[in-house]
Amino acid sequence: MLFLSITILLALAWFGAPLFAIILSVAILGFSAQEIDLTVIPIELYRLTSTPLLLSLPLFTFSGYLMGKSNTSERTVRLSRSLLGWLPGELVLVTLVASAMFTAFTGATGVTIVALGALLLPALKSEGYPERFNLGLVTTSGSLGLLLPPSLPLILYVVIVQQLNLEQNITVKQAFVAGILPTLLMIVALYLWGMWVTRKHPVPRTRFSGREVLAAVRNAIWEIPLPFIVLGGIFGGVFAVSEAAAVTAFYLIIVEVFIYREVRLRQLPEVVKESMTMIGGILLILASALAMTNYLVDAEVPSQLFDWIKLHVHSKLTFLILLNVFLLVLGAILDVFSAIVIMVPLIVPVAMGYGIHPVHLGIIFLANMQLGYLTPPVGMNLFIASYRFDRPITEIYRSTIAMMLILLACVLIITYWPGLSQAFL
Repeated sequence: MLFLSITILLALAWFGAPLFAIILSVAILGFSAQEIDLTVIPIELYRLTSTPLLLSLPLFTFSGYLMGKSNTSERTVRLSRSLLGWLPGELVLVTLVASAMFTAFTGATGVTIVALGALLLPALKSEGYPERFNLGLVTTSGSLGLLLPPSLPLILYVVIVQQLNLEQNITVKQAFVAGILPTLLMIVALYLWGMWVTRKHPVPRTRFSGREVLAAVRNAIWEIPLPFIVLGGIFGGVFAVSEAAAVTAFYLIIVEVFIYREVRLRQLPEVVKESMTMIGGILLILASALAMTNYLVDAEVPSQLFDWIKLHVHSKLTFLILLNVFLLVLGAILDVFSAIVIMVPLIVPVAMGYGIHPVHLGIIFLANMQLGYLTPPVGMNLFIASYRFDRPITEIYRSTIAMMLILLACVLIITYWPGLSQAFL
């Protein structure tokens, strides 16, 4: 009977059944096989609703969608260019920094490629940068903000780890500061590569202009305070993460709807609908995954998995190598949210058995997922860029391969140098 049920579930998954339904069915089958009352599942779902961090997910998602509907991307690029324009290869650095900042607040790499790509690709071309380099840079930059606060994947990772009731728990503040240096490493590495590639294509440097900086600041005057309000409030202990999310949403409504007036009041219900549809799917998968996690813990699957791995993998270094390979494959076939809710409950207890700090593991996990967006043949950002810029997918592959390898080197540094992500803990 159990074999038949598993076969049916695999068939349903193959034909496109919703992920949450598959996960929840596994939990139901598991509890039924152990003759445990199925009321534990709604109890587990209710436990999720009492998580203080949960409220921050829909609020930050709404804020990201609101920014995507406005002209925030244009103001971000202009401000970045005014501040960094005097540096060599300024537009390369502007692309990397602006994309990372935009992705951090919107929580969606695809939105960054669509919104900023329309601005940055023509600008790069007009300044004489090679076409293939431009495509690769814009496509690669879209995923750089996943490790920066207030990244939704970071918050989701912390939510799940806290639900596991581990001896070594973590906080959102720890996760937020842990991603700063790894992100800087990736930005600097890609910037230096850009300088090397374009060394034969000298681009005239823009002179620093205080007048342009002042104009750019005045243009973005209402959005500049947002990171300082949100992050300063969190790290200064003024308000909790969920309260910061509420402040962000309220502030952006005032700014985008009533001050800039780029989003009409009658458009707000549509923005709410789009953002809540997206986050609703994530929360449904999350609730189902936590129910399945409860079954796995009861069945002692993580401890059995650790014992099996420990029998075959004797060193922490070997485990990290295998973890990187596994996560790269996972990132190429699953979106980051599904990968987090499905795999984190299994991986975290095993990794902690090898002495890996859960915050460091979270940065490793998301850095690999970030790279997965660019991994052929099914990296999501590759297809988004192909559609957005109307280029063959093979051309996108060729344009991103060098930068993907650079990011892979950065991921290896992040993995084997825990001090990089734990410097401020």
